[in-house]
Amino acid sequence: MQGPACPLPLSHDTQIVMGHGSGGRMTSELIQRVFLPRFSNPTLLAGNDFAALQAKGGQLAISTDSHIVNPLFFPGGDIGKLAICGTVNDVAMSGATPVSLTAGFILEEGLLISNLEKIADSMQAAAAEAGVQIVAGDTKVVEKGKADGIFINTTGVGWVPQGRVIGGEQAKPGDAVLLSGTLGDHGMAVLTARGDLGFEANIQSDVAPLNHLIAAVLKAAPHTHVLRDPTRGGLATTLNEIACQSNVSIWLDEAIIPVSQPVKAACEMLGFDPLYIANEGKVIVIVPESEADKALGAMKTSPYGKNAVKIGTVKEDEPGRVLLQTLIGGTRILDTLAGEILPRIC
Repeated sequence: MQGPACPLPLSHDTQIVMGHGSGGRMTSELIQRVFLPRFSNPTLLAGNDFAALQAKGGQLAISTDSHIVNPLFFPGGDIGKLAICGTVNDVAMSGATPVSLTAGFILEEGLLISNLEKIADSMQAAAAEAGVQIVAGDTKVVEKGKADGIFINTTGVGWVPQGRVIGGEQAKPGDAVLLSGTLGDHGMAVLTARGDLGFEANIQSDVAPLNHLIAAVLKAAPHTHVLRDPTRGGLATTLNEIACQSNVSIWLDEAIIPVSQPVKAACEMLGFDPLYIANEGKVIVIVPESEADKALGAMKTSPYGKNAVKIGTVKEDEPGRVLLQTLIGGTRILDTLAGEILPRIC
């Protein structure tokens, strides 16, 4: 069933390597070995990108993320927009309405203040579009050569209405798997912005706040089971996480999965699979089949969901696996990303 595959990277169990930041198998192994045994609790063990905590009148959704990208400015965005949108989206994946954020900055000696001002302006613009406020923050400065310009950590808070339960463990056999648009735009935009590929490509990052799109989906499809943004590790790795959390299989149709022509051409030249490339403005929506058309219609009302499509179905057999019906009529197993493809992109 499975065609040729790259070998797994060598085991690294004594020191951190770049693959530990891939969002794929090595990241998962690091979390399982170091963090879960020490921090384990039911909320953390749920395995989502947010924590849902009980509060009066509903649930409090909290998510935190650290953002590193090289270069700091890329077509379609910059590290500031990325920091706001990434955390807003993680909070929104719980079904919450994001309310406020905190921001922590690690600045490298020598960073141009004019660039910091541009980044701050971009953060404010993204926060205004999402309808959230940055309510607290912290700043630290490190010696030149210790931070590659700037690192940003953001933490987001939002409210989940009482009774709403959305998470990676909620996928059910018979559900439809929807995707809000084309894959690989962010990862390939950042890579081409580095200028070391030997060719030029007109690719814009998809970084965007998705909370308003998600609110429209939940209004149209109130029984939505899963929301997840396919960031590090791409669509394939994210769906593997969901399949394992819910103990189901997810079957995809390669002919339907949207990839723009520039991204497809760049991936073919470089030998990359767009199913594993990071995205920063896309959402996977898993809903009962009876609500799929309504959810798609709601997604298409947003500029960030105009290319939304149904890409697959959730099934009972082959639990824990993601399988792709290929263009030539075969079936390919999509595994979790093993190591790092593109460093410093999220």
